[in-house]
Amino acid sequence: MITLAAGLRLPTNGLDYAILAVYFAVVLGIGFAARRSVKTSLDFFLSGRSLPAWVTGLAFVAANLGATEILGMAATGAQYGVAVVHWYWIGAIPAMVFLGLVMMPFYYGSRVRSVPEFLLQRFDKSAHLLSSVLFAFAAILIAGVNLYALSIVVEALLGWPQWVAIVVAGLFVLVYITIGGLSSAIYNEVLQFFVILAALIPICVIGLKRVGGWDGLTSSLEKSHGHSFLTAWDGTGIGEPNALGANWLTIILGLGFVLSFGYWTTNFAEVQRALSAKNLSAAQRTPLIAAYPKMFIAFLVMIPGLVAAVVMPKIGQEGSDLTYNDAIPLLMRDLLPNGVLGIAVTGLLAAFMAGMAANVSSFNTVFTSDIWAKYVRPGREDRYYLRFGRLVTAVGVLCSIGTAFLAASFNNIMGYLQTLFSFFNVPMFVVFIIGMFWKRASMKSGVWGLVAGTTAAMINYFWIYKQGIITIPTDQGANFVSAIVAFVVGAVVMVGVTLFTQPKPEAELAGLVYGTLPRPSAGGTPVPGLDEPPAKGDDAWYRRPALLGWGAIVLAALCYLPYSF
Repeated sequence: MITLAAGLRLPTNGLDYAILAVYFAVVLGIGFAARRSVKTSLDFFLSGRSLPAWVTGLAFVAANLGATEILGMAATGAQYGVAVVHWYWIGAIPAMVFLGLVMMPFYYGSRVRSVPEFLLQRFDKSAHLLSSVLFAFAAILIAGVNLYALSIVVEALLGWPQWVAIVVAGLFVLVYITIGGLSSAIYNEVLQFFVILAALIPICVIGLKRVGGWDGLTSSLEKSHGHSFLTAWDGTGIGEPNALGANWLTIILGLGFVLSFGYWTTNFAEVQRALSAKNLSAAQRTPLIAAYPKMFIAFLVMIPGLVAAVVMPKIGQEGSDLTYNDAIPLLMRDLLPNGVLGIAVTGLLAAFMAGMAANVSSFNTVFTSDIWAKYVRPGREDRYYLRFGRLVTAVGVLCSIGTAFLAASFNNIMGYLQTLFSFFNVPMFVVFIIGMFWKRASMKSGVWGLVAGTTAAMINYFWIYKQGIITIPTDQGANFVSAIVAFVVGAVVMVGVTLFTQPKPEAELAGLVYGTLPRPSAGGTPVPGLDEPPAKGDDAWYRRPALLGWGAIVLAALCYLPYSF
C-alpha cells in the first residue's frame, strides 16, 4: 500500500488552506447547481445523455487520473525510469481508440445504461447478474483504495488524523453525487482535471530547473542508473533480466492488450462518461478526446519520478526511510512556495476524490439499474429508482470506507489495482470481445467465460505465483501473466461451451454483434441523439471519430520513438 517517509510534513500556511477551502466550496456549488437538471433516473445515472463531447472527454480522463495513479506512476518512474510510459502509450491509447471507434457504437446504439446491461442483451440473465455483482464489488474495492490512500497521504503531509481525511473526503463526494448525480460528478471531474494539471506542471517545471533541465536530468540519471533507465524497451528481450520483471511479449500482450483493453473498454467508471454524451458521435469522441491529454500526462508523472531519483538518490534504496511513493510529496515540500503548494495539495485531494467519485457513481448505477431494478424490485415507477439511487450512493460511500482497509495488505498500490483489473476487467473483456465479433457465441458461454477467466486469474496469482510454483520476478510481471491467463482460459471455455449449447437467435443480435444492423427503435419512436440526423457542423474534421482516433495512434507512436532504444 502507500507508505510515506516518517515525519514528512508540508510547510502549509493560511493561504494554502484558503485555496483548499475555496476548492471544496466550488465542489459543493457544482453539486447544488447540477441538482436542477436531475428530474428522472436517466438524469441521475447518465446526465440525461445530454452532455457535449469536450465535457465527457475531460471527465473520462479525470476519472482515471486519481491520486493513486499520480503517486503510483511517479513512484514507478523513480523506480523503473522511462519504462513508466508503457502504461500510457501502449497501455491506454490503443484501447481508448478501440473503445471510441469500435465499441461505443454498440454501447450507445443498444441504449444500455451500463456495461453489464449490454451483456444481458447479448447473452442471458446469468451473465448479466454475475457481471453486475463482480463489477459492483470491484468498484467498491477501487473506491476504497482511493479513500484509504487519501487518508494516509493527508496524515503524512498535513498531519490530519486518518479518520478526519476519510470522513471529510467521503462526505464531500457523498454530498455532491447524491445531490447532482452523474452531472455533478462529471462537471467536478472537469474542474479536478485542471486543478490536477495546475498541481503537476509547477512540480515538473521547477524540478527540471533544479536538475539543470532535461539534459542535466538525463546526464545525471545515465551516470547513476545506466542507459537502460532512460529507455522504454532496452533489456526487455525474452530471457533478458530487467527491473520491471517483464519482457516485450508480456508487456505487449499482458499490458498493451489484455489489461489495457480489459480496463478501458469494460470499466463502467470510464464508459459511463461516454454514455452520458448527447449523441453517438459525441459518445465516440469522448475517449478519443481523452486520449490526447492522456498521452501527455505520461510526462507529468514521469518527470517528477526521474527528478526525485536525481535529487534524492537514496529514494527506495535499502536502508533509506524514503520510499518511491515519496517522490511527489517530497518535491512538493522542497520545491513549491506557499500558494503554489496549496494548489498542489488541492490537486492531490482533487485527484483522490475524482477516482473515488468515478467508482461510486458507477457503483450506484450498476447496483440500482442492473441488480435492484432487474431482480429485486422490478417494474417500479421511475421516481422510486431515482430515490433508491441516491440512497445506494450513501451505501456505496460507507462500503468504500469499510473496504479501504483491505488494501492495507498490499505493498504497492498500483500493483494492487492491476491485480484487481486482472481479476475482474479482463474476464469481462474476453466475454465482450468474443460476443461482439462471433455470432455463434452462445447465451450460456458468457457466464462460463466470466467464471473461468476470474478463477484462472486468481489461481495464477495466489497459487502459481505467490506459492512460487513458477518464478515471476515482480508483482507487475505476475499481473501481466495473470491477465494473459484469464483471457486465454476465458476464451477457450467460451468456445468450448458454445460448441455444446444453443446460440442466441440471429434476429436478437441486431446491433449487438459486429456487422449487424443497428437495433430498431422501440415502437418506431426515434431516439434522441441516435436516430436523429447529424447536426449541422458535425462533419467538421475535429468531429470525425476516425480522424481523431488514428491521429492519437500516430501521435503516441511518435512519442515512443525518442525513448525506444
